[in-house]
Amino acid sequence: MKSLPLSQLISHTADAVQAVRAGRSLNDALARCPHEARPGVQALSFEVLRRLGAAQAIRARLAPKTPSPPVDALLLTALALLWPDAQDGARYEPHTVVDQAVEAAKRRSQSSAPFINAVLRRFLRERDTLVAAAQADPVAHHNHPRWWIDRLRADWPEHWQAVLDANNHHPPMALRVNTRRGSVEAYRERLRQAGIASQPAGAQGLVLASPVPVQQLPGFAEGDVSVQDTAAQLAAPLLIGDGLPPGARVLDACAAPGGKTAHLLELADLDVLALDADPVRLERVHDTLRRLGLQARSVAADARRPADWWDGRPFDAILLDAPCSASGIVRRHPDVRWLRRDSDIPALARTQGELLDALWPLLKPSGRLLYCTCSVFKAEGQQVIDAFLQRRGPAEASLQPTAPGHLLPLPDNSGNGAAPASGASPDGFFYALLAKAS
Repeated sequence: MKSLPLSQLISHTADAVQAVRAGRSLNDALARCPHEARPGVQALSFEVLRRLGAAQAIRARLAPKTPSPPVDALLLTALALLWPDAQDGARYEPHTVVDQAVEAAKRRSQSSAPFINAVLRRFLRERDTLVAAAQADPVAHHNHPRWWIDRLRADWPEHWQAVLDANNHHPPMALRVNTRRGSVEAYRERLRQAGIASQPAGAQGLVLASPVPVQQLPGFAEGDVSVQDTAAQLAAPLLIGDGLPPGARVLDACAAPGGKTAHLLELADLDVLALDADPVRLERVHDTLRRLGLQARSVAADARRPADWWDGRPFDAILLDAPCSASGIVRRHPDVRWLRRDSDIPALARTQGELLDALWPLLKPSGRLLYCTCSVFKAEGQQVIDAFLQRRGPAEASLQPTAPGHLLPLPDNSGNGAAPASGASPDGFFYALLAKAS
């Protein structure tokens, strides 16, 4: 495939940054990007969004009057790529970034090219002074909104800075081996023969030394392996525990994209109902199961309204991977921090509580429900569970000690051996296992 000029990649990246700043997800923006440009634009967009707070602070100093959104997005993109510790952007020389950004400006807005050129060249001349001044602003220093920083500091006074720093680095690529089709060690050997180094992580996991396209993974298309973070790999074994009887009825509420659904079926012969409110996202569950040669029933419906989809037969176990802020997976989705608002967190917590209250009556006596979110905010984790247990009382529901609670995206906070010996950190998650009284 012919490589595109850097000016075109920068222009498409600026479009993506403009879309995120307007409230649209990066995935949606990338879907609108030309197919041949998408891999390069995704890499640059990730880098820019990880440095957006710093870029905004510098732009405000160099151009106090905010330019039009297309020009501002292009300027922010170039400033982020010129940042001293830029990762993906480091492969481009600073003068190359400036020249190509100016070239992109000529095509986007001819009259803005001299302005872009002047601002970027001034930044290079005064970069050390400007960067030092910007670092005094917490938003620029940590590249997160102020409310996010404040919430993390309140929740994790000893770890908040480490979590913010981790969010600005590339995540590890973790695999879950389908042990119905072969052992972890056998698959690790297949990786080695393909020139791909890995480390064991948990019962079914391997973490790669460097990410690779899934097409390079031996047996991926045949269902021998899936991509899934080591923290997410805890869900299925926590719910199954010491074992569920063959054919046990299990509900996977909010199932898309289907990684945890598939993991349940890899571990046991279960009667799984995969539920998701979004029929488009539910198709991803179907695709995942087809690739792995697994089967589950599925319904597109709101889990909070059982009257619309439940057949009246109680479940032996329920997995509730509730909608959340995704604050634990910012490394993989760097746009999330700029899309979320502080007011989203209590609204999401209300939804999480409503889901728990709606699904709990569907559970058999002595059944268990695993509640999880990919969030590091306590308002979406332990506080939700504490409120639920208070509503239900100890005679009806109890918290089991096997679930790890909050997991931070740090190497020394993996929980149940989820992180590999190499020290690669898992995503941020919360797990609570609830048992229903008999």
